[in-house]
Amino acid sequence: MELRDLIVTPIVIILVYVAAYLIRPRVTDAVNRKYFFPALSLRIFGALALGFLYQFYYHGGDTFNYHTHGSRHIWEAFMDSPVLGWKLLTSGGEPIKGAYAYTSSVIFYTDPSSFFVVRIAALFDLFTFSSYAATAVLFAVVSFLGAWSLFFAFYRESPQHHPWIAIATLFIPSVIFWGSGLLKDTLTLAAIGFLTLAVSNFFRFDRKKSFSVMLLILSVWILYSIKKYILLCFLPAAILWIYASYLARIKSLILKVLIVPVIFALLVGSGYYSIILIGKDDPKYSLDRIATTAQVTAYDIGFYTGKDAGSGYSLGELDGTFGNMMSKAPQAINVSLFRPYLWEVKNPLMLLTAMESVLLLVATLVIIMRYSSSLIYSFRNPTVLFCLVFSFSFAFAVGVSTFNFGTLARYKIPLLPFYVLALGYIYYNSNNKRKSEALALTE
Repeated sequence: MELRDLIVTPIVIILVYVAAYLIRPRVTDAVNRKYFFPALSLRIFGALALGFLYQFYYHGGDTFNYHTHGSRHIWEAFMDSPVLGWKLLTSGGEPIKGAYAYTSSVIFYTDPSSFFVVRIAALFDLFTFSSYAATAVLFAVVSFLGAWSLFFAFYRESPQHHPWIAIATLFIPSVIFWGSGLLKDTLTLAAIGFLTLAVSNFFRFDRKKSFSVMLLILSVWILYSIKKYILLCFLPAAILWIYASYLARIKSLILKVLIVPVIFALLVGSGYYSIILIGKDDPKYSLDRIATTAQVTAYDIGFYTGKDAGSGYSLGELDGTFGNMMSKAPQAINVSLFRPYLWEVKNPLMLLTAMESVLLLVATLVIIMRYSSSLIYSFRNPTVLFCLVFSFSFAFAVGVSTFNFGTLARYKIPLLPFYVLALGYIYYNSNNKRKSEALALTE
């Protein structure tokens, strides 16, 4: 904490709330307006709390590497020479004449995905005088915008279920904490919200197509630049959402039966092609290398770079083959959704994660046992399919490639809103089916 933080941060927070007050009437209605400021405030609190955690508990870490050992040097370059600062801000990590004093001090300068975050932080630094806390507040604003986009995408579909949708998209504690500060996860989480809204606008509600295309391009660019594997999980699920939505509009049962094989072929083909496109520019994510990438990442995080982030776990040996990786799917999904168990807790942060996991496990078991007879009915809902496919595929991706509970707590936050949403939709759909059947019996 520096003097500039104490001076600049309150001013930035005041300006954020003034802007939010002016914008709120345009993006809320009488029902959801009550969620707007609490969600924004929690994001800001989460961003500042994350900074305190890294400073006083971890005594350093990624968030300070992005800022203190990253964007601040670009800001200093701007102060010395705006031309040189601009070259650094728009740099792709290549050597720049006369900038070695700055580039050599930026830890992530040659790491494209991490330097992307540094560049965003540097852009905010220009308005915050490189105050870490104030820049973190602006990251929290980005996080809130993405979360509100996600909330609105699902609220528009089921406004009667707004309490559950708000909890899932705006008020999950670990998502607020790990997804609001100056980290990669904040930008990718926001991008997922933007992308979901863009897909919903463009393919399901046929609204604001120009705006949706721009939002789609922006979100895909952010995800592709930072964490490509999120796109690998999201795109097939989104494609299924789109095709299933079109199928649900068809009233004729015969036509549905005839068109299902066509849609299935289109889903597999488009999903496969999207994966090929992502892997084309980065061999690590190509189909023939993705298992090796998972193996290397898991062992690196579990036993080297992430060994101090929390207690490790193992799913058994990874040998770098696709078949071996797929065999770990049930364990990987389980560890992402429901672990650490309470008896695996080794520190206070793990306890918070474990408590959240217990709630998820209990909610899942209750819904399975209580509504087992109507689960198939719920799966007919395209949104349920979308949420489950994305959350399960993402749970598998991060669970099989992390091997560390501390790191996993951060990495898994994109799946949590979608999984909680899926549970809510199953609950409401099953209850509605029971009420309909009970009403039919009384007639």
